[in-house]
Amino acid sequence: MTNRRDFLKKGGLTAVASTAFILPHLAQASEKERNVWRALPQIDEEELLWDWVRNEYSVSSTVANLNNGSVSPQPKVVQEVLEHYTREFNTIPSMYMWSEGDASRAVREQLAGLAGCSPEEIAVNRNTTEALNTVIWGMNYNKGDEIILTEQDYTSVMNTWQEVEARYAVTLKWLSLALPVENDEEIIEAYTSAITDKTKLVMITHVNNINGNILPVKKITAAVKSINPAIKVLVDGAHGFAHIDFKISDLGCDFYGTSLHKWLCAPFGTGMLYVKKSEIQNLWPLFTHENPQSDRISKFSTFGTRNLPAELSIARAIEFHNTIGIERKEARLRYLKDYWITRVADNPNVEIKTSLQPEFACALGSFSLKNMSDGEVAQKLLKDYHIHVTQKGDKSGKFHGLRVTPHVYTRIEELDRFIRGIHELAKI
Repeated sequence: MTNRRDFLKKGGLTAVASTAFILPHLAQASEKERNVWRALPQIDEEELLWDWVRNEYSVSSTVANLNNGSVSPQPKVVQEVLEHYTREFNTIPSMYMWSEGDASRAVREQLAGLAGCSPEEIAVNRNTTEALNTVIWGMNYNKGDEIILTEQDYTSVMNTWQEVEARYAVTLKWLSLALPVENDEEIIEAYTSAITDKTKLVMITHVNNINGNILPVKKITAAVKSINPAIKVLVDGAHGFAHIDFKISDLGCDFYGTSLHKWLCAPFGTGMLYVKKSEIQNLWPLFTHENPQSDRISKFSTFGTRNLPAELSIARAIEFHNTIGIERKEARLRYLKDYWITRVADNPNVEIKTSLQPEFACALGSFSLKNMSDGEVAQKLLKDYHIHVTQKGDKSGKFHGLRVTPHVYTRIEELDRFIRGIHELAKI
């Protein structure tokens, strides 16, 4: 393996510090801390870039992880920062835990930069589920209020809405999208046709977790608001943020929740909630707060003792993400998905269940075999080919498949092994 110094010299690569990502106290930091924040290389040549990216992950050398959609590994540079802060905090936990306010704000500023919004609209929490639950349980409901959602939304989100229905007598209006869906007008019509004068909120999944279908959130939101500006729009962005190139502020939604341990590759158990500034005061926090009707975003981050080392390490994940660049990252992720799909799509026993149109899918793909159940395929891929994928289905039972989610560190050789496995299993 080429060592890091030689690698940076190759092709005239340089390591350039990005001061935008230096936490406030680092100017006075120890040499040890500054070292874990060492500059990352700026790489223009594509082949060198993806070689460097792969080497920055401490992933299995035997099992190809094609289930990054559930949770992604962190680059080694993120692990190093997390390990450093974990050790430091363990020296005097109570002193560090509540004395890192400026550093925490710096992380929110970096996230706001990615999201294209104000830091006063960003709360760091633990995952998408917590972010969406904050919104769902934070709203005031009247009996008969209508919530529009789909049978292809994420299971835990649907379960939450069903509990709201049972407790507050709201009405859930279920849409059913025939995945993959590749027509903006068809999607928009499905949502807008369900709106009545009782519609309280529209729930949109930005990138579907089942087959990776990207929905035109901006267009849906604009259409909904044109009918009634008072209708709130909540977006499940678990698979959108740091995966595809967009700004939350451009979507027009009122709320957006995402996990940072998926496509941003931040530490496990880190997430983010966006609340439009005008909506903060009227949204109750999920956990108790001294002023629950405050108009400050901080009320959504009050949940007791937290994993602050993980939160501070988000900044390093952002730096790694920006070193690649969202345009190159999105293009690479889509290339990996298209690579395996186009090489198995002609097999008569393979059913592809994901769009190849770039506006409707990126990294996530789905397939089934006609001659074998999804569960059996998943087991054989793992046992015989050392490939890890996962099964997915929707609430209606109409959609099922194996979800395949490569990430930026995935090697073409791993996809070739996966492709060979599909073809061989399709013969059985």
